[in-house]
Amino acid sequence: MTKKFESYFPEPVNGQAILSNFNRVLTYKGSNDLGSQLIRGMPLYETELLETVGNQNSGNYVFRGDCISTCAYLKNNNIKVDLVYIDPPFASGADYAKTIFLRHNPKIEEAIEEAKDELNIDDFKQFEEKMYGDIWDKEKYLNWIYENLLAIRSIMTENGSIFVHLDYHIGHYVKIILDEIFGEDNFRSEIIWKRSTAHSDNSGFANLHDTIYYYTKSENSIFNTQYVPYSQDYIDTYFRHQDEDGRRYLDRDLSAKGLQGSGYTYEWKGKSGYWRCPISTMEDYEKNNRIYYTSNGTPRYKQYLDEMPGVPAQDIWTDIFAVNSQAAERIDYSTQKPEALLERIIKSSSNEGMIVADFFGGSGVTAAVASKLNRNFIHSDVNINSIQTTRDRLLANNTSFEVLEIKDGVSLYRNPVQTMNKLKSLIIGLKNEDSLDKFWEGAISDPKYGLVPVYVPNLMDSSTRILDDVLMRRILHEAMPDLDTTVKKVIVYYIDIENKSAIDNLIKDDIENDIEIEFRDLKEILDDVITEDELVFNLVEDREKLSGYLVEINEFHSDTVSRRISSFNLKSAQNDKKGKFKPIVIDESGLELIELISIDWTNSDGPWHSDHEIKIGTDNNLIINGVKTKSKWDGKVHSDKKPLRIKVRNICGDENIFKV
Repeated sequence: MTKKFESYFPEPVNGQAILSNFNRVLTYKGSNDLGSQLIRGMPLYETELLETVGNQNSGNYVFRGDCISTCAYLKNNNIKVDLVYIDPPFASGADYAKTIFLRHNPKIEEAIEEAKDELNIDDFKQFEEKMYGDIWDKEKYLNWIYENLLAIRSIMTENGSIFVHLDYHIGHYVKIILDEIFGEDNFRSEIIWKRSTAHSDNSGFANLHDTIYYYTKSENSIFNTQYVPYSQDYIDTYFRHQDEDGRRYLDRDLSAKGLQGSGYTYEWKGKSGYWRCPISTMEDYEKNNRIYYTSNGTPRYKQYLDEMPGVPAQDIWTDIFAVNSQAAERIDYSTQKPEALLERIIKSSSNEGMIVADFFGGSGVTAAVASKLNRNFIHSDVNINSIQTTRDRLLANNTSFEVLEIKDGVSLYRNPVQTMNKLKSLIIGLKNEDSLDKFWEGAISDPKYGLVPVYVPNLMDSSTRILDDVLMRRILHEAMPDLDTTVKKVIVYYIDIENKSAIDNLIKDDIENDIEIEFRDLKEILDDVITEDELVFNLVEDREKLSGYLVEINEFHSDTVSRRISSFNLKSAQNDKKGKFKPIVIDESGLELIELISIDWTNSDGPWHSDHEIKIGTDNNLIINGVKTKSKWDGKVHSDKKPLRIKVRNICGDENIFKV
């Protein structure tokens, strides 16, 4: 539940018509309703500290929560951000999926070795799980991005900057919204990033680039010029000379002829002239081998290539390449951006010690690069895969940070898309109904009321997460008037409700409405379907190391993963026209469903403390406490001290804690 609402605006005045400060230059469906939502403020939820990695009070945060609720937390705690990079959904209509890999199962290989059998085990059988859907209609997207950008602006420092990464689908609309929120005078650059190599496209000119809009909050922003290395053609043309040691240089004029201002007149090695520098400087140049003499003996200054920073970066970036399948930094995250891209942005618009934030953090590249560049970071994302990927990435870099979860109800199931896909099977009797507008999720047949339309909030759209005055008016005045006259009742599900009595009064005062409205808490449904994984293990003394303990994993069972694999096998078999599909088969021990095991011998409850952990990589090599190795897992985990609890992450990303 929400604790309170934080204002989007810096110093709201009672009775002030705040939105009069914003001239809505872009009008679209729902844009007028957005005003009430903005006046209400950002919902501030309870937060839970899940884990501290490294030093406490590091100033680095990884939030599981959406942009607006994270900004509410920051504002409530008076945390200001100096630089924001966001790579939000592009309204492209695409779904993004995580590839799931079965892991190394030591029990299977032991059995094979003992029986000296030759079984064909495919260690890389895989299936995909949808992480999130970038599926919006234009109006909803623009309302959503407007509110998010206003929330971000509210927690930026006065000298702060923001980079918004988009593509051709929606970028031109968002540019107008950015002009409105940050001011046209604070627009700095439209950066074109060539993210793809040339390729043909039969439908038109091939799309090779993304667009990054760069704005500042005020005129007093930070900008550090970044440089791009010279091209080889430029080097070959201008840096034609080489010293004996191979250092390349170009020769610059030392004459002051034609220059404004005073020069120096003297004779240098038989050449009388008007020079740029005094004779003492010329002598230093000579002493340090910085003078090149032409064929007629004219001195010229040596400008070495290795001392030149390069060409100042412009607004077209063609020298940074997307993360390909062979890149060392690749971590198999579908929307992963290259570290070089974030390095240029962070270096250009922040200094060491400042705070860099990414509220659609994805693979964690912003947090990882900010840490390497001695900045503090804030990473936020609604998707559990993003949080786990970022957490593991930062751990491997020996970074200190805190992992917090915003208790907004969205994390009740694994991720928003998975929840939305599951809802129809969770709401008893809910079926599609073609006669209903897309506002309604479907309908239930009721013996008393007949057809009962059902509304379910879109968990990927923060504007529908709270049932408030704005949303209730939409239901009453947009959705319900379009219903057939035979409809006598509707069901409205909610995650959080702002003021139930105010909602009831709003419905009571709506004399045009004679349809019964039943409210249901969505959390009550989702709470009942979360099935915890099961772990069978032994705890024995580690005789090999003569100290500590061994946690021997005997069995691991995950109903969630097993059902997803069964569903995958069934659909694949039905679509297999040639009869070549081989179903994924899980061993009775289930150890191939384990991705990570963490041991906590410090805390028996409360925030997690990972004292020792192993992760089985997608290449089946062990990653021990963030360090990659060539070892395979033997089904055991060492613990220096007696474990108090064990955390296991399955290959879909669900995590469960088991008391010892």
